[in-house]
Amino acid sequence: MDKDLQQQPSNCIKIVFFGPESTGKTTLAKQLAEHYQTQWVPEFARDYLQRKYDDSGIICEEKDLIPIAIGQIDLENKLAVLANKVLFCDTNVLQTYCYAQVYYNNFKNERLEQAVQKHQYTYYFLTDIDVPWEADDLRDKPNERQAMFSHFERALQKNNLPYTQLSGSLNTRLELAKKQIDKLLSNDQ
Repeated sequence: MDKDLQQQPSNCIKIVFFGPESTGKTTLAKQLAEHYQTQWVPEFARDYLQRKYDDSGIICEEKDLIPIAIGQIDLENKLAVLANKVLFCDTNVLQTYCYAQVYYNNFKNERLEQAVQKHQYTYYFLTDIDVPWEADDLRDKPNERQAMFSHFERALQKNNLPYTQLSGSLNTRLELAKKQIDKLLSNDQ
């Protein structure tokens, strides 16, 4: 795999918030990082694509996927060094790849596929669509939430990745996530 997409080794537990747009991934990552006094990795694509949209009115093109993946893994690698036992990732390369499959018919990219297969994460939280959808410049699938959720869940299952679905209120989601994270932390000692 090329150097730009390489995940650096780390001793921290890496948790990924995974799922469709507007399902609370960022909120959960921030709040859990604060609770566990550690780092969270923001979604690189959000700022990258907002700048693109502001400049051109175009949200995303296939040519943006590799720069997004490189930016995401670079942020993750930098913050993993600073993490206190756990690193919360508000997306990862698999998420980028899942979106690419939806937006670009017959999408194939060997670089992204290799990164998806080689990157290692301890656990995934699949965020449910049972929260209100919030519009912004980049979100464009308010009527396809169930199909998107199913697509993301199939990706986790296809890759045999460990996950818990987070549904309900923010407090319910946080409590369920904390229970799972505490188990992971106790197993890690």
